[in-house]
Amino acid sequence: MPDWPDTPPMSPDHDDALSELFASAPMYEAVTGDMRVCVQVFWLPEQSEPDEDMYCWVYRIRIENGGTAPIQLKERTWQITDGAGRTEYVHGEGVVGEQPVIRPQNGFDYTSGVSLTTAGGFMRGSYQMWNVNSGKRFDIAIPAFSLDSPFQFRQIH
Repeated sequence: MPDWPDTPPMSPDHDDALSELFASAPMYEAVTGDMRVCVQVFWLPEQSEPDEDMYCWVYRIRIENGGTAPIQLKERTWQITDGAGRTEYVHGEGVVGEQPVIRPQNGFDYTSGVSLTTAGGFMRGSYQMWNVNSGKRFDIAIPAFSLDSPFQFRQIH
């Protein structure tokens, strides 16, 4: 159930295709102090195998630094919950093989993915950040976002 391992940067053509794919995807947002995290997620039917209980999603994250100091992303922590309510925690250094420094009034974008054995679920998490000027470490929230597929069964009791 963990998120996919670090992935290499994508080609410009692939980035254009992803931008088109995400254009209609809902956006989830969390603001912590001067930091803003936006997430868009999209189900990948061509990577999923519902008959084998494998469902895949790709998500794109933008981290924006609205402050006055450069901020470095040091670590990530994910809480991934599948449609059966099982939760897994994933913790590691940086994102997609990087520990980016985000300059004031700038942002950092990356794309990654996750697979589940259920047709839906959700993710949430946090990043541990480091203020390059002051040396202060702090956490920022990654908003909860839904992992939806057409195979989800929803029933109201």
